[in-house]
Amino acid sequence: MKMSCANLLKALLILSCSAIDAAPAAEPQATGVIFENVRVFSGNSDQLSAPSNVLVVGKHIKTISTSPIADPPATSVTRIDGRGRTLMPGLIDAHSHISVMAVSMGEALNADIGYVQIAAGKAAEATLLRGFTSVRDMGGPTFGLKRAIDSGLIAGPRIFPSGTLISQTGGHGDFRLPYEIPRAAGDPLSYSERIGLSAIADSPDEVRRRARENLMKGASQIKLTAGGGVGSEYDPLDVSQFSQAELHAAVEAAENWGTYVTVHAYTPRAIRVAIAAGVKAIEHGQLIDEATVKLMADKGIWWCLQPLLDDADWTALSGERRVKQLAVAHGTDVAYALARKYKIKTAWGTDMIFSPELAERHGEMLAKLVRWYSPGEVLKMATGDNGQLLALSGPRSPYPGKLGVVEEGALADLLLVDGDPVANIKLIEDPARNFLVIMKDGTLHKNISR
Repeated sequence: MKMSCANLLKALLILSCSAIDAAPAAEPQATGVIFENVRVFSGNSDQLSAPSNVLVVGKHIKTISTSPIADPPATSVTRIDGRGRTLMPGLIDAHSHISVMAVSMGEALNADIGYVQIAAGKAAEATLLRGFTSVRDMGGPTFGLKRAIDSGLIAGPRIFPSGTLISQTGGHGDFRLPYEIPRAAGDPLSYSERIGLSAIADSPDEVRRRARENLMKGASQIKLTAGGGVGSEYDPLDVSQFSQAELHAAVEAAENWGTYVTVHAYTPRAIRVAIAAGVKAIEHGQLIDEATVKLMADKGIWWCLQPLLDDADWTALSGERRVKQLAVAHGTDVAYALARKYKIKTAWGTDMIFSPELAERHGEMLAKLVRWYSPGEVLKMATGDNGQLLALSGPRSPYPGKLGVVEEGALADLLLVDGDPVANIKLIEDPARNFLVIMKDGTLHKNISR
C-alpha cells in the first residue's frame, strides 16, 4: 500500500514527538558554594578549627576538609575566599516575637492587621540581615509571615511558630480592656484574639482547643503563660497562672502531635506547677530558687533565659510595672549563676516585643551574655545549643535537618565573619560591617566578601 506524502509526513511527525516524549528530561544543574581558607566555628565547640574549606551543595553542607575541594560534577560553583576569616552557623533567637517586634503595643493592638504584617515582613528581612537565620517564635500571628518567607515571597529567617499565645483571663496574654469584661457566652472575641496575638482559655477543655487550633495551623511547639508578667496590665509578678490540669491539657495535645509545651514563668511555684504538668521548657525564670533549678536539672528541662538588666535595652516602665521590671532585672544574675551551677540546658533569646528601637540592637543583646559566659560559650549557645532546642519539636519541625552547626549534612545556614568573634565578641554587634556573607538554606542573601 502506497502512503501519500501528507500521510508520510504525519507519521514521521508522530514518531518524532514520541521520541521526544520518551527522552528523559535534563536535570537542572545543582548549585554550590565553596568557602576557601576559613576557620570554622562549628557550634559544637567554643573554639575555631584549623584553616579549612567548606562545600555547600543545594541546601546542605556537603564537605568540610582541610584539603582543597574540587568542583563537584554537574554543579555550578561559586567560590568565596575566606582569607582566614571565621565561618560559623547562622545565629538563632530562641525567644522571638517576630510578628510584633517592630511595632508599638498600641499599633499591635489597634492598627489594621495589614499594616502590622507589612511591618513584620520588613522586620523579618532586617532580622536575617543581622545574621539571625532562625527564630523560635513565642507567640503572635506568624503563620502568614512564615509562609511568605518559606515560599520566597520575602526574605527572612526560618520561623518555628507557636501561634497564638494562650493565656488565662487576667493573665500575661490578656490584652483586653476593662470595658470588655465580663465576657458572656456568645460575645465576640477581642481584637487581639481575632488577629491571632492571644487566646483566652479558662478550663482544660478550652486550653486543649486552643492548643489544637495552633497545631492545626502548623505550630512547632505550644506556648502558654503560666505566671505573672512585667509589661502586662492585670497580673502581679508573683502569681501562678493556669492549674496543673489546664497546663497538662496543652501538654497532652502537644505530645499527641509529637511536640512539646513551653511556658512563660518567673517564680518557683509557677515553674514547679508547669513541670508537674509535663512542660519541657521554661521561658524567663528570673525569680527562681535553687531547689527549683535542681528540679529542672533532674528533669532535663530546657531554660530559655534572657539577659534582662536595668539598662538601655529595657525601657524603664512606671508605677507597679517598674517595680516588677526591677525585680526581674535583679534576679537575672542569680538565674544565670544557678543555670551554670547545675549545668541546665540553657538557651538564649531576646523576648523583643513592641519595640522597633530594640530590634536594631539584636547582636548587642547577645553579646551581653559575656557578663556570665566566655565569648565562645555565648556563640555556642546562640547556635548549636539553640539548635538542639529547636530540634525538640521533633516531627513538627517545619525544617527537617540539623540547624545551628557547621558539619557535613547540616542545613547550610552560615555566616562569614570579618575577624574572630571568639576573640572579639563585639564583632556581632555590627552585622552590616562584619558579616560579609549571610547564607540561609544554601542561598546567599548577602555577599560582600570580595
